[in-house]
Amino acid sequence: MPRSIYTAAVSEEKTTPTATRRQVSSARAFADAHGTPVRAVVEPIGRSGARVVLVGKDGALGDVVVPSVETGTALIDAVDDLEKSDWDSDTVGAAAIGPGHRRRMGRSLLRG
Repeated sequence: MPRSIYTAAVSEEKTTPTATRRQVSSARAFADAHGTPVRAVVEPIGRSGARVVLVGKDGALGDVVVPSVETGTALIDAVDDLEKSDWDSDTVGAAAIGPGHRRRMGRSLLRG
């Protein structure tokens, strides 16, 4: 059986995930608005990809949703003001959850 000419051209090279310009600009805007350094925690969220949770110097929380954990790591590497972190006691202590956020979280529990 003759070999197809197309199979020889297929590359098995894996591409390195990169963050989009929109994701990078969103993370930079958060850093500019909430102070640096920004702690960044990458959390897998199932089929949707991953969530990069941002904790600003002022304690504000933000996030950027990316297609994979690897892309989240690439986002952290692409933005100088982001520091890769885990949910350790320092990061949790740096997050300031205000009363408005607590009310929103409690309201969703009351409805369901």
